[in-house]
Amino acid sequence: MSGTKRENINPGLKVRIVQKQDQRSGKLTEGVVSKILTNSTTHPHGIKVMLDNGIVGRVKEIIN
Repeated sequence: MSGTKRENINPGLKVRIVQKQDQRSGKLTEGVVSKILTNSTTHPHGIKVMLDNGIVGRVKEIIN
């Protein structure tokens, strides 16, 4: 499932995100969504979220 659509993402969902400083390397961080920070319905680089540990990044993968 794509992380570019806001409707696919809910608090409590397990995801992999890319943090701002990791965008060049593509290093992904795994965690649970606590807050959705993007207001628009879609974003080409991924919906920006805050994980439960406070890390902010854009969703690249949704883990089932």
